[in-house]
Amino acid sequence: MLKERLESDLREAMKARDELVTSTLRMAITAVRNAEVAGKAARELSDEEILSVLTKEAKKRREAAEAFAGAGREAQAAKERAEEEVLAGYLPAQLSDEEVAGIVRDALAAAGLSGMASMGQAMKAAQAAVAGRAEGGRVAAEVRAQLAKG
Repeated sequence: MLKERLESDLREAMKARDELVTSTLRMAITAVRNAEVAGKAARELSDEEILSVLTKEAKKRREAAEAFAGAGREAQAAKERAEEEVLAGYLPAQLSDEEVAGIVRDALAAAGLSGMASMGQAMKAAQAAVAGRAEGGRVAAEVRAQLAKG
């Protein structure tokens, strides 16, 4: 299970005195635990739900790094990028632009969608097909481009 792997890797990082990995994994485990107790009843998250939490955390790090770099705080930006790299080790490999285009094309054809009026349905189908292996913004841009020309 992914949560057990995170906790095991945290213990290893603590033993190795790797401060970056230790702090990043503590933050990730805290985010997972917060997600588990959110809502009406506390429950264990599935690996897919944990991946979703880790994806959001990685996105936060990426956005923070861009903000710090834009403000000229390169040391903070580098730290955020390093944390994102640690989290990326637990996420599925990201799809290339060509792979995203092919998956979106197949999803639109399978659902018989065309035209910008079907953007919502197209995004739902494309996101299900991509299954977290590409950022939502990249998928949305590809869906928009294919609906506009199709």
